Amino acid sequence: MECVGVSSLQNLQALSALLSTQQQEEDEECKNVTACAQLGPGHIGPPPKKDKEVSTAYVKKNSKDIWSEEEVAEGSQYDDLADLRPQPEYEVILKQSVGTEDLFLGLNRKDPSSMCCEAMLVKIKLPDTKATDVVLDVKEKFLDLRTPKYKLGLHLPHPIHSRGGKAQFFSEREELEVTLPMNRPMDFINMQ
Repeated sequence: MECVGVSSLQNLQALSALLSTQQQEEDEECKNVTACAQLGPGHIGPPPKKDKEVSTAYVKKNSKDIWSEEEVAEGSQYDDLADLRPQPEYEVILKQSVGTEDLFLGLNRKDPSSMCCEAMLVKIKLPDTKATDVVLDVKEKFLDLRTPKYKLGLHLPHPIHSRGGKAQFFSEREELEVTLPMNRPMDFINMQ
């Protein structure tokens, strides 16, 4: 018990000395602002140890790889600068399943933000294209669409469940609609 009292007494004295020097400096109306700002809350206690810490993000392995798989953006393997096919017009729409209890009573705590959306709808206009000509590949954060006339490599704004998606081609509108369920880390909280 006595050791605790002594150490707290020493801490109070050190704090008092620190505050009194700041008051004296303020009273003297320092002309040099950097001298006044040298002491702060970080100066209380023992000085921090200066150990060299190595960041794991930039540690290179003992291989001849130029970069690791984590550094390469998903879908970059589809980028082909020699392919001159144009990109079709597309639109990304976020969807929610909203019932009357959400709309009028607000029971499920849903709001119009993108955090409460359950699915992503991608509408792609493909004029002069047949449904049999469309090749679609969907990854967690990338959508790749190829036709004889068009090419689309779309980085998705949110991760999705690639296996649970649904695509439908409307020949009268010449439009492909791809519905993708979103993969959120906090879905069990947001979607209750």
